[in-house]
Amino acid sequence: MTIRTSIKYLGEHTGKTVLLEGWVYNSRSSGKLGFLMLRDGTGIAQCVVSRADVGDELFSRFDELTQESSLTVIGEVRADGRAPGGYEIGVESFQLHQQAIDYPIAPKEHGTAFLMDHRHLWLRSRRQHAIVLIRHEIIKATRDFLDNNDFILVDTPIITPNAVEGTTTLFEIDYFGQPAYLTQSGQLYNEANAMAHKRVYCFGPTFRAEKSKTRRHLTEFWMVEPEMAYCDLDENMIWAEKLIEYVVGRVLENRAAQLDMLERDRAKLEAVTAPFPRISYTEAVDILHAAGQEFEWGGDFGGGDETVISEQYDRPVIVHRFPARIKAFYMKVDAEDARLALGMDVLAPEGYGEIVGGGQREENLDVLLERLAEEDLDPETYQWYLDLRRYGSTPHAGFGMGIERVVAWICGLPHVRETIPYPRMLQRMEP
Repeated sequence: MTIRTSIKYLGEHTGKTVLLEGWVYNSRSSGKLGFLMLRDGTGIAQCVVSRADVGDELFSRFDELTQESSLTVIGEVRADGRAPGGYEIGVESFQLHQQAIDYPIAPKEHGTAFLMDHRHLWLRSRRQHAIVLIRHEIIKATRDFLDNNDFILVDTPIITPNAVEGTTTLFEIDYFGQPAYLTQSGQLYNEANAMAHKRVYCFGPTFRAEKSKTRRHLTEFWMVEPEMAYCDLDENMIWAEKLIEYVVGRVLENRAAQLDMLERDRAKLEAVTAPFPRISYTEAVDILHAAGQEFEWGGDFGGGDETVISEQYDRPVIVHRFPARIKAFYMKVDAEDARLALGMDVLAPEGYGEIVGGGQREENLDVLLERLAEEDLDPETYQWYLDLRRYGSTPHAGFGMGIERVVAWICGLPHVRETIPYPRMLQRMEP
């Protein structure tokens, strides 16, 4: 009996005949033997094609098995410690479905622009394959952590009538004659969701029209945003810390092979354990000054500033209590110092910058109206949001974690463009 299976399960079928479906990773022939590396999305298997086993006619077609041609292979699973994964296939027959001619990504060095132009094909490479698997693990671990801690997934809209993170990075669209925007964050709606379910999260694409060419920025990225009623800044920092620790642990547990393929130093990830150091914004400024950086208190940290701060630690560091004037209108002001907002950022080590941003929200209606006026924002646009302060308002807090920056950090990637299958950047919208 022939068993249809995947490469990752070959070890369960030693001595049995299996059917594999996939693509040619590479191939070579030597006299009466052909060696085929087959990939199927779950792994790569060595398949040995012998003229004696398959016959002259089929063996003569071996040279048609060019890179990325699609085919089905039938053969016996044999244990072999020299083969990838410890098993190989003794091929009994194969069927070529489509021969790939002149596959553009040859086994040689290619420039970044060329690879990005062929991103739809570049995803098949071992490096990109490993990154996508780690991304999948990060997303699954994030949702498992939140689901297991009584957070409810509640979706929020992608088309919105107002800004969340300031008006300068909005993508405006025409919504049947009315101005609308692609969401910068699901936070405002998530606050409403939290008043219904107490602990919630949304997860989806977010958009920022930032004219930035740095290695950390995309115009479209994915963010998970937990929001909690009856939660203050201190508890909020604990939730962010627990989530990051859990996600890193899951990747180390389940994706060690992919980390090794990327040559990631796992020891640096193993150091990511709670508690994370916590420093105030003012203490962070002191670190910059001690390092000889010119920085004026009250300004926002740039990428270089975040790198200097995070270099002092072997794990993420939480910076809290930022100047209120550089934070959004909804951020609660510190009762002990009106100059400060109860916000927090989590900075990843090794120069990867902010991976989490959040804080405690302002729950007082009158204060929130004052903040809207200060920011010259029309309160009529936010009436539904203000209702949350009119009807059963509570202290509440939350944060957003950018998936792509977390992927870049955990994988040790030099640029965020490799963290998502089809990156959208200032000068790239294709493929």
